[in-house]
Amino acid sequence: MTLAELDLHHSQSLAEVASVAEPTALEQLRVKYLGRNGLLPAIIKQMKEVPAEERPEFGKRAQAWRAALEAALTEKHLAVATEETKGPAFDPSLPGRWFAPGSKHPVSRVIEETAAIFARLGFTVADGPDIENRFNNFTALNTPAHHPSMDPSDTFWLTDNLLLRTQTSPVQIRMMTQHQPPMRIITPGRTYRRDTTDATHSANFHQIEGLYVDTQPVSLADLKSTLAYYASEMMGSKAGVRFRPHFFPFTEPSVEVDFSCHVCAGKGCRVCKMSGWIEIAGAGMVDPRVFQFVGYDPEKVYGYAFGFGVERIAMIKYGIPDIRWLYENDMRFLSQLA
Repeated sequence: MTLAELDLHHSQSLAEVASVAEPTALEQLRVKYLGRNGLLPAIIKQMKEVPAEERPEFGKRAQAWRAALEAALTEKHLAVATEETKGPAFDPSLPGRWFAPGSKHPVSRVIEETAAIFARLGFTVADGPDIENRFNNFTALNTPAHHPSMDPSDTFWLTDNLLLRTQTSPVQIRMMTQHQPPMRIITPGRTYRRDTTDATHSANFHQIEGLYVDTQPVSLADLKSTLAYYASEMMGSKAGVRFRPHFFPFTEPSVEVDFSCHVCAGKGCRVCKMSGWIEIAGAGMVDPRVFQFVGYDPEKVYGYAFGFGVERIAMIKYGIPDIRWLYENDMRFLSQLA
């Protein structure tokens, strides 16, 4: 094999690649020249028959041929593939394709409905980061250092000071440290706790918390009227509200809030476990120590706070027995709630 013959094969192979228009023929050319038994590997094996003084130049030109041929094959492959994906021209005589309209997820719908309901009462939506610091998530909410919620078995700690927020209450702290009363806000968002996932629990869920702070007196009666209005708007006009004594570090007094069962109208059923009531939220008057942490004068500022799980509202409102159904992305199930 002479250098002239090598150059001839080089130019001939590139010309053949340039003339190919089908992927099958292109692959046949690749095998012909670069395959295990192809022409180029066979020529390289015959280099021992090339005169010694020509071998360096012969090897250099053979490698240049390989590089040029591989580049030409790659470029042609992309060009052929592009032509194939173009498909046929648009045919206006064919019937149109029907695409099902999308719908909002139950969690998104509850958040939007809740925001709209509280907007009618003068509340605005406030937002904050999912990664919080110890002060905003615990200390400023009057949580003692020995409280079990601070344990790594309950909370996702990232460092000694940073964590994935366990509630959306830190947004309230941020707002109070940046603004003076009066203030009416709700704070929807994701929260994170080290819960074992089951039918009613998840390590990642959504909360909506509310805060009303003013320099004018605010009482439990105001809180009850606010939540009663929300219950009637979200669950139906006949929904009732009751308060039960409870304890939360950041409110005093604190209450658990129940809504009358919208399924049985308070008569007792499987949903409310025959009690006629469904536990919905925690609430209470803001503890004076919380006001001190954010720089308010507890002698001059009054307020209440409340919070509930969005998934719980969605499960009750739409009759969903298992919280995991909300996150499995099963369109057969979600389409029924559209």
